[in-house]
Amino acid sequence: QVQLVESGGGSAQPGGSLRLSCQASGFTLDYYSIGWFRQAPGKEHEAVGCIINSDGKTYYADSVTGRFTISRDNGKDTVYLQMNSLKPEDTAVYYCATDSCSSWSVVNYYGQGIQVTVSS
Repeated sequence: QVQLVESGGGSAQPGGSLRLSCQASGFTLDYYSIGWFRQAPGKEHEAVGCIINSDGKTYYADSVTGRFTISRDNGKDTVYLQMNSLKPEDTAVYYCATDSCSSWSVVNYYGQGIQVTVSS
């Protein structure tokens, strides 16, 4: 059974940091490009960034460039999203998903999502 599970969310103050993990089971993670998406209340899913399976290159939305970093540990079948310099507008439910860097409509598998709240 293919499954993705996010962890590491929670609350942070503006300027703080959190690291999200995306653990895969039922498949080999390095076969897939993995994207991170987020959804704020009342809004559509927004692409945050992704890491490409073939070459490990990473891509980021303009809104998070310079603050967020995606990495992967294939030995642990895990992808990470390191979030620094958090802003209140980063508050959302975060999802990891396979096969898409930009569009939620074409993701194949995705996790249950995890809440990130940034407030003072």
